[in-house]
Amino acid sequence: MPVLLMEFKIENTWDGFPVKHEPVCIKLSPVDKGMKMEVSAPFFNDPPAPLGEPGKPFSELWNYEVVEAFFLNDTTEQYLEVELCPHGQHLVLLLSGRRNIWKKELELSFKVFRGETNWEGIALLPWSYFPPNVTRFNSFAIHGSNDRRSYEALYPVPQHELQQGQQPDFHRLEYFKPFSLNMLLGEEWKQPESDMWLKERPDV
Repeated sequence: MPVLLMEFKIENTWDGFPVKHEPVCIKLSPVDKGMKMEVSAPFFNDPPAPLGEPGKPFSELWNYEVVEAFFLNDTTEQYLEVELCPHGQHLVLLLSGRRNIWKKELELSFKVFRGETNWEGIALLPWSYFPPNVTRFNSFAIHGSNDRRSYEALYPVPQHELQQGQQPDFHRLEYFKPFSLNMLLGEEWKQPESDMWLKERPDV
């Protein structure tokens, strides 16, 4: 039976230490023609808001306060990256091969509801953005400025694998965990083919 809702909480830093605040929560659920991604998170307001218009894509949004979700086909290393900001900007990237962006700043239906200390966001991800045969997932949260910058991960790098001087890197695909869209939609469901991914040209 499909579960209809999957919920994840980001309770650790990228290197496996517990976060010191209420964890970021991500909920995924199927909707007509795609997936709804809901975020509930503390609002740090640090760094200040990007200068881009709310509701629009913003380049290099990862330098601000964001919550991110990655949907990966671990055989092809094709993946969808979704970044959501409490100030209303978003960034959707399609990647083919680790860190190899071939499509960026895609449109997204994204609404933010923000209070003084918390924010909620709802994004609608069309199936056409997902690579074929998503098999793995990870989610991240970033906030803070300069030496207070905090990088958090749903599935962090195991502490026994950390190297001296290692920096946070959200494209360590080997640490993503198994994930199937069929868990949400049932075993009989077939992911719609994406014209966008069929036309993919990683080298362009």
